[in-house]
Amino acid sequence: MTLISRLPTYLLWGLSLLVALVSWRFLALGVAQAMPHMLHQLNGPKMAFYAHIFFGPVALAVLPFQLSERLRQKRLGLHRWLGRVYAVSILISGVAGLIIAPGSNTGAVAATGFFTLSIIWLLTTGLAVWHAMNQRVADHRRWIIRSAALTFAAVTLRLQLPIGMGLWGVEIAYPAIAWLCWVPNLLVAEWYLRRKNWA
Repeated sequence: MTLISRLPTYLLWGLSLLVALVSWRFLALGVAQAMPHMLHQLNGPKMAFYAHIFFGPVALAVLPFQLSERLRQKRLGLHRWLGRVYAVSILISGVAGLIIAPGSNTGAVAATGFFTLSIIWLLTTGLAVWHAMNQRVADHRRWIIRSAALTFAAVTLRLQLPIGMGLWGVEIAYPAIAWLCWVPNLLVAEWYLRRKNWA
């Protein structure tokens, strides 16, 4: 395969691992220094906030390993164990997301966007796990791709924020990005599934 044909894979691995590592900076620096724009969340349910920002990056870091066909073929046992880590991380982070989303300080549009993301993230991952447990490999593959698209919202959010805030400011950009960070990802996943005749 050429470098260009493998570029999406390199971007998936590089951006997923990089964003996951950067997201954990609060462990060393604290929320006030690492995420000053999120300080308002500490006025609400703190445990849910910390669960979301810790376990969400765990799922993101595991994501490229779970999508690796080579790992799945050669180390099926490891693939299954990492799948458990991925699913449990999303369960914790997704439920925490439902709790903290209403606390968004940029209004109802942003809160609804993140709340909806958490619901669909939990549903797609739950369906992927259910199909895996019932050995429905094709169905599992379809739903894990949808789940992966939503997990990758952590990356698209961070790519969109500096551009959107620079152009329109936080009051306009953040509510829009609460939807734009995941809806296009899910549409691309559906296009991919149909292109592969997996839908």
